Amino acid sequence: PIGSLGRLESLAVEAAAILGDMTASNASASLTIFAADHGIAAQRVSAFPQEVTGQMVANFLAGGAAANVIAAQFDIPMTVVDCGIAHPPRRRDALIDLSLGGGTADSSIGPAMSPETARKAIAQGRHFACGIESKIVCFGEMGIANTSAAALLAHKLSGISVAELVGRGTGLDDTAFSHKQEVLERAAARTGALAPIEALAEVGGFEIGTMAGAMVGAGTSNKLVVVDGFIATAAAALARAIEPDCERAFVYAHRSAEHGHRTLLDWLEAEPLLDLDMRLGEGTGALLAVPIIHAALSLFGMASFSQAGVSGAPPIS
Repeated sequence: PIGSLGRLESLAVEAAAILGDMTASNASASLTIFAADHGIAAQRVSAFPQEVTGQMVANFLAGGAAANVIAAQFDIPMTVVDCGIAHPPRRRDALIDLSLGGGTADSSIGPAMSPETARKAIAQGRHFACGIESKIVCFGEMGIANTSAAALLAHKLSGISVAELVGRGTGLDDTAFSHKQEVLERAAARTGALAPIEALAEVGGFEIGTMAGAMVGAGTSNKLVVVDGFIATAAAALARAIEPDCERAFVYAHRSAEHGHRTLLDWLEAEPLLDLDMRLGEGTGALLAVPIIHAALSLFGMASFSQAGVSGAPPIS
């Protein structure tokens, strides 16, 4: 019966329309993690030091992170991109170098990057997406203090208050959370209304801008873009602001436990597939959405009532 499979039905139609194929139930998928550092980390807005970004990237390359094991479970290849890591790992053989510098500047006291660098981040992301061979693209991120950058970027793009967007990130206690909110309020107050590229330049970050560019590139080239959590959704909001047509290719994977994600999703009028109380990042939520997308696309192989010899519903009197 029409509607009996709920959200899977609309997802199947949306995905097939983007992919241009109703037989794409085994469409190839991939995960790309964009990594970079943020100067605002100097203001102690994260529970972890900046060195952790490079250490976690080394862990990705060694196959030891949550994203690695979930991707392996679904046979999804994973790529890691250095967009501007302050302390990159020593072994970089499998790390794609798109570095824009050793992390952004501290956006609480000045612009995170120049407008030229912001434009370069978008452009290199678009170019990168052109080289992705898979039809379903998952994007994740890594960067200490990137929830701060995402909250500030979302604030500038949407007008939603900083208080509604700031969250505990990597697990701040009440005192540290209050301090983070004060820092972000100060950073937001430095500038007024901004155009999308200006907003990226003022608050960062390198990985968010590159991811947004990749979302634009993938979303306008018949690829299905699976949006992960809060940081990825801020990137999606930026991508939409730059190229509105790309959003038709977006599937929002999950509703993060990070405070501002629900608010940002509501502003985008986006309905995510999952709500598992996750807030890790790394593209983990996006990975979990891939089997659901495949299942939705498989519905085009289902027999109709007439093909299955099932009697039609009685007419409505």
